[in-house]
Amino acid sequence: MTAPAAPMTRPTTALPDSRPPVRRRRQPDLYSTLSRVLIALIVIVQVYPLAWLFITSLRTEHDFATGDPFALPTSLTWENYARAFETGNLGMNILNSFIVTMGANFLIVLLGMMAAYALQVLGFRFSKFVRGLFLIGIIVPVQIALVPLFIDYSTINLLDTYPSMIIPLAGFALPMSIYLFSSFFEYIPRETYEAASLDGAGPYRIFGLITLPLSVNTVVTVVLVNSIFIWNDFIFANTFVLSEGLKTIPLGLQNYIGAMGKTDWTATFAAVCVTITPLLLVFLVLNKAMIQGLESGATKG
Repeated sequence: MTAPAAPMTRPTTALPDSRPPVRRRRQPDLYSTLSRVLIALIVIVQVYPLAWLFITSLRTEHDFATGDPFALPTSLTWENYARAFETGNLGMNILNSFIVTMGANFLIVLLGMMAAYALQVLGFRFSKFVRGLFLIGIIVPVQIALVPLFIDYSTINLLDTYPSMIIPLAGFALPMSIYLFSSFFEYIPRETYEAASLDGAGPYRIFGLITLPLSVNTVVTVVLVNSIFIWNDFIFANTFVLSEGLKTIPLGLQNYIGAMGKTDWTATFAAVCVTITPLLLVFLVLNKAMIQGLESGATKG
């Protein structure tokens, strides 16, 4: 007799769990929280003066004089901007500052890049010593050059001209610019220059076709960093400019101080808003290139 066959059993499949997975609540990171708080404080400290400046430039003169200067305005007006252009030669001041800034930046980029190219790329005997002499210029205060420059300018009839402001501004900005360009050129592969030399390219052609195109971000960085100081320069313009037609923005703001020291503050704030707007717009547009230029001079790769 044969034993009865065991009954066949079907494999059971587990039903999928339709419940959503329970997500664990991520504990707040102390470092991340502190970083966000610190960034928020920095943003508030940086943005609040600009916001207060713009709001104050729209306040009426009576509201600013009788009310709390840090309170919200009770009424707004665009009259201050019209009065800013009527009281002083604001348009002429902006044009003069633009000419001085562009002229100085042209010399800074041209001379700084060429000097860094000679020191870092071409190389020569005692090149490190010469580079050190340039870097010593960073610690030299500009005030010690005012009297000698004034005497020299008066001798050669260069007072009250654009070059009298452009030359010292470019000269005192060269050490830092040479340092930035040299730091960037240090990380350009030497094989690139050797390959160009084997193809018959000379130093001038290598500079124009290889070094210059690779240095665009560094050029933007140098121009933006120096433009802030040149645009707001007061000491050289106040020393070497004698006529009203060559006054730059810092000198032109003195026109809003009336008799007995009375100052038209709302018109002054409006003029300041007009003068800082170009720099802010340029910085917002080119800030990524500036950061890349600083990183390329600080890290290898």
